[in-house]
Amino acid sequence: MNIEPKVTPVLDEGFVPAVLWNAAYREQVAADAGATELKIAVGRLDGTVFRKDVQILSHEGENVALNLKYVERLVKFMLWAQGGCTVYIAGNDDLAKALGDIYSETGARKFDWDIVGKGMFGQFIEVKAVSLDEIPEQNSPAAPLGRNLDGNRIGFDLGGSDRKCAAVVNGEVVFSTEIPWDPYFQEDPSYQREGIIDSLKKAAEHLPSVDAIGGSSAGVYINNEVRIASLFRGIKDKKVFEEVVVPMFKDIAGAEYPGVPFEVINDGEVTALAGSITMDTNSVLGVAMGTSEAVGYVDPQGNVTTQINELAFAPVDYRDGGPVDEWSGDEGCGVQFFCQQGVARLAPKAGFDFGDMPFPEQLVEVQKAMAEGDERARKIYETIGTCFGYAIAHYAEFYHIGTLIIMGRVTSGEGGQVMIDGAKKVLELEFPELAEQINITQPDEKMKRHGQAVAAASLPSIPKA
Repeated sequence: MNIEPKVTPVLDEGFVPAVLWNAAYREQVAADAGATELKIAVGRLDGTVFRKDVQILSHEGENVALNLKYVERLVKFMLWAQGGCTVYIAGNDDLAKALGDIYSETGARKFDWDIVGKGMFGQFIEVKAVSLDEIPEQNSPAAPLGRNLDGNRIGFDLGGSDRKCAAVVNGEVVFSTEIPWDPYFQEDPSYQREGIIDSLKKAAEHLPSVDAIGGSSAGVYINNEVRIASLFRGIKDKKVFEEVVVPMFKDIAGAEYPGVPFEVINDGEVTALAGSITMDTNSVLGVAMGTSEAVGYVDPQGNVTTQINELAFAPVDYRDGGPVDEWSGDEGCGVQFFCQQGVARLAPKAGFDFGDMPFPEQLVEVQKAMAEGDERARKIYETIGTCFGYAIAHYAEFYHIGTLIIMGRVTSGEGGQVMIDGAKKVLELEFPELAEQINITQPDEKMKRHGQAVAAASLPSIPKA
């Protein structure tokens, strides 16, 4: 298909925006008299179901490859944005079989088959061909979470380079601290456990009592259990991961603060919740660009949903031979664009020669160059902003977005505004309705200082006596 973006990323000319590829595909479908209906559902063992009904090209000749690409990329996005372990395909058994081969132990999406399926939801991904009448209905209830400000609370956030913690009394931060650490490739989980306990104790020293604890971290957490998290990537022993890492937060709560309500969720969710609370608005998509891309969502009713929103692994670039994520092995996913990995990928194209310098240090050097007016650095941020504008339009096909908050180390300094300006330019030229609808912003000083801590601390409710 011939895709011609109105804005070309200055350092990434081969970028093929998913949203434009899909639009071109749908135009071909509209012109195809043999187009057919296809229904896709992603389900979990607890009965949660996310559903998408689409039209596909007549499944013959060159259309076969186009249909497979369209549906596979859509399924991939649903798995990482919404989450589940059973994929139902209704309307084309051949596509269901092809997807089953891809999402298998020997397929191209082995990582997803294992991590999303078994790792998060208790069953390796299974693709089922069903009839149009058998496809499950949407079933994804959202529940209120957070906004509890009463009592003496601890809020924490665990990042890839530091761990933050705050003591909060009736919604007011009375103490906060930020401690550097390096959990990324630690092979002994006692490193993370001791660090978490240390932060909690530092905050507890400033409270008369600890009535509730809420926290956030990159990854997927279900019922306070670690399902997938970059903080624990260094722990390769599956038995150790299952026995020590998965229940770590429950174990810490039981051993150190028995009976105290405790809740930990994805840091992107807390970013969105913090924005919703601070700005007094809903339909908030929060995107934290740091070690990875962390995303969270507060729906139009003000609730944090059951979606997992791990958009770091959701595809945004449909070019053949696009940038490959070294963890999942897939091409064109958000992690290669909207975090420090994206900066490091673009740095050589901009003319920087950092050699084997670690990614966080490369980001610091690019930020210094940006502050000094270096056009090479500006081009990196312009490129990220352009790609992000197209990604926002793609995200908007799955989320109703009124406010989009970007934060994280990559957005610090002048580069953050350059990225926002670049994204807005794309929306204004390509998607004017979205440009009117979506307010792209960064956290104000109040949210930067204390918003994340207060939002995290507000997660658990305190039982009434």
